Amino acid sequence: MSGRQEMLDLPDGATTPIWSYGADGGAPSARTVLLVHGFRGDHHGLAGIAAALAGTSPTLRVVVPDLPGFGAAEALPGRHDVPAYARFVRSVAAVVSPASAPALVGHSFGSIVAAHAVAAGPDAFSSLTLINPIAAPALEGPQALMSRLAQLYYAAGARLPEPVGQALLRNRAIVRLMSEVMATTKDPALRRFIHDQHRRYFSAFSQRRVVQEAFTASVTGTVTEAADRLDLPVQLIAGNADDIAPLDTQHRLHALLPGSELSVIAGVGHLTHYETPELVAELIADFLDRHPAPDTATPVAPAPPAAPATGVTS
Repeated sequence: MSGRQEMLDLPDGATTPIWSYGADGGAPSARTVLLVHGFRGDHHGLAGIAAALAGTSPTLRVVVPDLPGFGAAEALPGRHDVPAYARFVRSVAAVVSPASAPALVGHSFGSIVAAHAVAAGPDAFSSLTLINPIAAPALEGPQALMSRLAQLYYAAGARLPEPVGQALLRNRAIVRLMSEVMATTKDPALRRFIHDQHRRYFSAFSQRRVVQEAFTASVTGTVTEAADRLDLPVQLIAGNADDIAPLDTQHRLHALLPGSELSVIAGVGHLTHYETPELVAELIADFLDRHPAPDTATPVAPAPPAAPATGVTS
């Protein structure tokens, strides 16, 4: 299932591209799920989850925007930080689902943005799913050294003369190294797919300042900051081999969110959206079925149970 591209008119007069999967937003029984991608990504990264999730029910409409400054979306006039991105997500939600609160899903940096979008007013969303959520500052975690090196890299990319800085930030060898570090799968074909996705879309940013500002936001912000304001059903999906969002931080976040659900996928790291998109979609569909929006007439159909080989624990 491929997404349908649309241009969305936002309340502030700006327009932004979105990709929709599944049900038509005008259908009376349609339930909207809004997905938020991670740092340096765009809608392509969540296409696998979006298509699989839309396929679980004819009443689901799954919407994936490009965050401002990435993919096909224009940069914001101001700073690209968590509050600005959270406002953007709330604006998109209000337009794509004006009659009912959509479910919100965020991956990695998108989990920070999504959590803060909910914290600004929980009534705007019916539920929150965080995939590989960032529960601790990257500059203080087990990958602190790598994060510090990345900080220097993005600072250099922003400050060097334009051609040199652009070449550094878009350097294919560096992008490939990042991809190799993050991928955990041993499947050669899947690794080739992941590397190709990063090669195609990891450098799809509009301006150098966007990358540096968003990177700073990604390594200083956390979901935990907003935990006490997430007064709605919350689902956490983690990989047990995730070095960027380590499993112990997921358990601590889970403990901070009474009533939240935590599913751990064995043998996968931070790239669950590439390595296990169908399983992630099944977990989300099951969660949505058990937590329908208050004004959703037709709940999402239950997803089939995961096969034992997936290694999912709750």
